[in-house]
Amino acid sequence: MVGFAELKDEFDKLGVKIVAASVDPIDKAQEVADEVNFPVGHSVSRDIANSLGSYWEDRRQIIQPSEFIVGADGNVVACSYSDGPLGRIDAGDVIKMVNFYESRK
Repeated sequence: MVGFAELKDEFDKLGVKIVAASVDPIDKAQEVADEVNFPVGHSVSRDIANSLGSYWEDRRQIIQPSEFIVGADGNVVACSYSDGPLGRIDAGDVIKMVNFYESRK
């Protein structure tokens, strides 16, 4: 999430909103939100993970990263699902993707 926070100004110029979510309760999620510069949701449950098609890790009771790039029309443009410590979308790549799609308009 730090990479997205570091590039927040560039995302703002493109009109891109960043939102994250966590299994943490509201107070812990707010601590994370205070460290970054975008909203962080809280209390993600197994039911939410299932509805997203995400991997839920039983041992730690967490959702593994599930990232979505949603277009202005509300449709998912790209997504990434992880089942462990690898496979995160890079913030710089999101900027490149947004610029690419904007250039095709």
